Amino acid sequence: MVTKQLLKGLPEDADLRRADSLAREIFSDVANKWAFLIIEALGERTLRFSELRNEVEGVSHKMLTQNLRMLERNGLVDRKVYPTVPPRVEYTLTEPGRALRATVDAMCAWTHQYLGHIEDARRHFDV
Repeated sequence: MVTKQLLKGLPEDADLRRADSLAREIFSDVANKWAFLIIEALGERTLRFSELRNEVEGVSHKMLTQNLRMLERNGLVDRKVYPTVPPRVEYTLTEPGRALRATVDAMCAWTHQYLGHIEDARRHFDV
């Protein structure tokens, strides 16, 4: 977490500890499993909605739509609509989205690194 010292000179909206800050709202938006998985799936390539849904196993049409809209609203995903019949829609990460992907990749690496440890801890806890 960012200390008060590091926040000095920044607007109040940058403080994640404040319930009403924009930073907290953005953090809440992107720190969910579907957003992380969508960002990971998009990676460096452009995908259509159906391709993205196939990549993110278990996501419903509604959840994928909601998360794509949220990511687009926050400027992390670009949505391009082609005037064809039926319309073709493609999604790609923006520059900030690609920057966030580095964090998502780190979270994925952390999960892989500590998966065995977490499985052991759960087995001991659930006894």
